[in-house]
Amino acid sequence: YGKNTIKFLRLHKEGKKHVVKEVEVCAHLRLTSPQEYLEGNNSLVIPTDTIKNIVLVLAKKNGIPSLEQFAIDICNHFMTTFCQVAYVKTYVQEVPWQRLHEDGVPHIHSFICVPDGIRFCEAEQCRNGPLIVFAGIKDLKLMKTTQSGFEGFYKNEHTTLPERHDRILCGEFFCKWSYGECKDFDFNCIWKKIRECILEAFAGPPDCGEYSPSYQKTVNCIQMLVLSRVSQVQVIEVVLNNTFYNVVDMKNLGLTNDKEVLVPVEAPYGSCACTLGRKKFFEA
Repeated sequence: YGKNTIKFLRLHKEGKKHVVKEVEVCAHLRLTSPQEYLEGNNSLVIPTDTIKNIVLVLAKKNGIPSLEQFAIDICNHFMTTFCQVAYVKTYVQEVPWQRLHEDGVPHIHSFICVPDGIRFCEAEQCRNGPLIVFAGIKDLKLMKTTQSGFEGFYKNEHTTLPERHDRILCGEFFCKWSYGECKDFDFNCIWKKIRECILEAFAGPPDCGEYSPSYQKTVNCIQMLVLSRVSQVQVIEVVLNNTFYNVVDMKNLGLTNDKEVLVPVEAPYGSCACTLGRKKFFEA
């Protein structure tokens, strides 16, 4: 049981400069005894209102140096404070506020919410067990208008999809990775590096791009690049929900439409997912 959607803004002041971090937290506990379920005995139950207040107090006292560290702080607090807690899991996601810039100069106290992917993390721990940390990015929508195709796929009497060697590749990404057992990582630096890997693997070099023969191959390229560059990541899951665009037929309007006007296919849409990890992690 626990408390969901604990939303708050943490404002930190460095002289005249303000720093903001707005997050949403979910904190779930499992107790050593199920007596509240089986017997109606609530003597060990930590009220969800107390859970909410603990999260807010930790934000006040410790700040939020990174989402992962804040999730770790919450797990540590429940494990060290309440002997009846057998398991704790914390989910934290961030509202994507970015500092405003005017003529290249960063504003000291104004921000803009930019929907370029939502950062999140999870931390979980069993009593007498290791602290496990996950992190990720979701709602990251990317598009490239060429250097993508889909050819040579299996065909039978139900196949109507034509082969394409030049199409728009567009989709919304969900990426989640595991650090394995928690160590003293620079979580902010690692998260930024992984985000850069995702963008690079998707787009390719800025002057020419890189051809994608399928959504699946793009997903794998992202995972391989992250694992090759970020040694702290043990396993990475990527889900890509595809958005397809169809070229509008303008022949009846007396116009030739060379993929200049397209309409999105709202539903149904495609989806592909893959989980990839280091061999030593799976063997363990």
